[in-house]
Amino acid sequence: MNVQEIIYAISNKVDIDPMTMEKVVGTILSVLQHETEGTSAERLFDKLPGSLQLAEQYDVMAPNASSGGGLLSSLQGALGGALGEKAGALINGIAQLKATGLDMAQIQQAGTALIEEAKSVAGPKAIEDVLAQVPSLKGQLGLT
Repeated sequence: MNVQEIIYAISNKVDIDPMTMEKVVGTILSVLQHETEGTSAERLFDKLPGSLQLAEQYDVMAPNASSGGGLLSSLQGALGGALGEKAGALINGIAQLKATGLDMAQIQQAGTALIEEAKSVAGPKAIEDVLAQVPSLKGQLGLT
């Protein structure tokens, strides 16, 4: 199963259009890419064909990735820069997720569905290893 198939499966499961779901999945993958260290994320990306490209397409650390400019984007960029790449990736990622127009309940629902689909493809251990490195993302997605 590739990442596009996962996007469509999640989209149908949580009733969010596929284009928005692609942004959500790409953003979450980008946060994981920036926040994890070592090979755990690489193993995840290897098991989900197309996921690395999607993470790069929705790169949370790209200039103006989260909101397209303005004061909020400047503040996020400054705060992210001051806290370092890891914290900046999460801050920018949350802003980018909110910019999709989904509320936090929908974002959490989509995130939970993504994690479940990823576990079925990559295996629970691989996903748990990645998420263990990003506890703040787990909290934002409502995962315990």
